Amino acid sequence: MTTLILAGLGIAGAAYAGRFAMHAAKRVNWKQVQKAMPQIPEISLNAYYKGGFESKMSKREAGLILGVSQSANLQRIRDSHRRIMIVNHPDKGGSPYLASKINEAKDILEGKTKGG
Repeated sequence: MTTLILAGLGIAGAAYAGRFAMHAAKRVNWKQVQKAMPQIPEISLNAYYKGGFESKMSKREAGLILGVSQSANLQRIRDSHRRIMIVNHPDKGGSPYLASKINEAKDILEGKTKGG
């Protein structure tokens, strides 16, 4: 019995929401919306690096991973490494593969490992 009542209330709620949406769509001035659309900035994905990891990590790639320049000082490299590892550490649910790449990037920028 209660299942029928709940089903009826669900259907009535969905119908009311649909009716409200139809009335709201009628009140919208679509010509103004079309004029405003070009003014909305497009979401740019150019800020993100497209592509995977290189076979041998370069200083450029290491800088991209840590978010620092290739010629950053040691303190900035270590701060960036620490900040990224706190978020991506495998013990906190992060990927061991990404953690190894982050550590490799730090080693290359610090000069401990020779980059390609």
